[in-house]
Amino acid sequence: MSELKKLPPHLIGGNFLLTETEPGLVFTPEDLTSDQRLMAQTAEKFMDKEVMPNVEALEHQKDGIGPELFRKAAKLGLVAMEISPDHGGLGLNKVTGIGVAEQLTRLGGFGVTAGAHSGIGTQPLIYFGNEAQKKKYLPKLASGEWIAAYALSETGSGSDALGMRTKATLTPDGKHYVLNGTKMWISNAGWADLITVFAKVDGKLVTAFLVERTFPGVSTGKEEHKLGIKTSSTRRVILEDVKVPVENVLGEIGKGGYIAFNILNLGRFGLGAGCIGGSKDLLKVATKYAQERQQFGRPIASFGLIQHKLAEMAVQAFAGESTTYRTAAMIDAVMATGEMMDSPAFPRALDEFALECSIIKIVCSEILDYAADETLQVHGGYGYTEEFPAARGYRDSRINRIFEGTNEINRLFIPGNLMRRAQKGRFPLMEAVKKVSKEVLDLAPSLEADGDPLAAAQALLANAKKLVLLLAGIAYQKFGEKLIEEQEVLACLSDIISDIYLAESARLRTLKVRKANARQSIMADLTLVYVNDAVGRMEILARQALTATSEGDELRAQLGIAKRLLRWQPLNTVAMRRRIAKRLCEVGSFPALIAEK
Repeated sequence: MSELKKLPPHLIGGNFLLTETEPGLVFTPEDLTSDQRLMAQTAEKFMDKEVMPNVEALEHQKDGIGPELFRKAAKLGLVAMEISPDHGGLGLNKVTGIGVAEQLTRLGGFGVTAGAHSGIGTQPLIYFGNEAQKKKYLPKLASGEWIAAYALSETGSGSDALGMRTKATLTPDGKHYVLNGTKMWISNAGWADLITVFAKVDGKLVTAFLVERTFPGVSTGKEEHKLGIKTSSTRRVILEDVKVPVENVLGEIGKGGYIAFNILNLGRFGLGAGCIGGSKDLLKVATKYAQERQQFGRPIASFGLIQHKLAEMAVQAFAGESTTYRTAAMIDAVMATGEMMDSPAFPRALDEFALECSIIKIVCSEILDYAADETLQVHGGYGYTEEFPAARGYRDSRINRIFEGTNEINRLFIPGNLMRRAQKGRFPLMEAVKKVSKEVLDLAPSLEADGDPLAAAQALLANAKKLVLLLAGIAYQKFGEKLIEEQEVLACLSDIISDIYLAESARLRTLKVRKANARQSIMADLTLVYVNDAVGRMEILARQALTATSEGDELRAQLGIAKRLLRWQPLNTVAMRRRIAKRLCEVGSFPALIAEK
């Protein structure tokens, strides 16, 4: 734990709620190197040339085409970026991987195939495997010779992952564990050669095992008939007296839960990054159609409500993208800390940004859902037919709110994570709550927006942080340890925290670009529309939380404080959205929208 305390403030998980971050400390997409951009361009060309022309065959799971295209991606290094060069990979960081994930997820099912392999399928071995295991398996996974899968969920243990029934029993000679059980909803199951399986040793100790597909007793069920992501393989994995060598135990006996949840943290991040890529691609589709479709003698892109939809898709994508790159760079920075890499405590660095990863999973999956829904709406009746890509995008988007822990579970996790970290002395939550409670009557309201609106946004967000700490303190005072059962209140806190993180990330990105003297007025519009609308959402959520915890004069006083903290001069977001939509229609895509003019 001592190693984690040496991290600078902006590299401590959840610390954005307690401190102000300088724009120069935040990584943005504008900071990408030419080599990093080249990786994303390679993925884009691969998708354009190899994958998208084969959508129909992939959607109907033509024999062999999914694994064939996966292996073509592997030859380009697109599924082995985080595997070290010593084991056949590229040894690249998470920042570099975002652009690739965004491109591969343009087709939802293919993004799942690649992501399940390079993310939750391979990362348990990367971060928790011993050297012998890495030498044996990682080169095959890096080259695409083998496909990886991750098997945690069961019929009776979805959100309650540790309630699994799959058992592992040591053989009398001590050389094997015998696994019995069935895993559900396993991505890549139909094609996987190596599966990370979680089971309870002697029915008690959750442990991870590296299970080869060819081990006797391993089989799969039929392909699930899914609503979307039809290009991916999803099956049950059935384990019947499967003998797994003891050397294939991943990590330690009884430490499987720790492995599972840390890998899910990273999986949530990867899923969110992919969702932003899907959102930007759908925005491009919607923009193109809105310019081509004529009604009443003019393109529908000229109508205000269509402009609102296009602009809002761009606003959300900008906030999500800003947050994703900011978080990726923080994860990379912690993992690159030499003293932690050499320390037995290093694996604990993986959970440092668990809260941020859950935020990204929630908001980016919902950003994609919004983009998919509005893209279909822009297409009108045509969008409801399979002849247009809007229908597939709509179907494919829905799973992301369920994958990697439902959004409901992740909403409960965010405030729960803060409380657990506080209990372990890793986050001064209660100290901050007490400080805010004493200061709240003297807090200045947010600045009016008649000066620099980005400065007003900073003041507003600073007060919003104080508000969420105050709400947490009030709720804890009311419910104590039973607060964990008040899911509605926790969800309100979670959504306010998420809005703060996204709004701040967008603002910091815009300020950093402004300091570089780039002409980015559109970025300011994107940021301020998000902040302006977030204020309204936070005020509603604060009222919901307070009315569930207080009443009478106390409630009235608390509502007054919340309103004061969220004081904000509303902006003309109609004009801002029109400017965003106009620029978007001129350039045709999200990347071009925010490129320097």
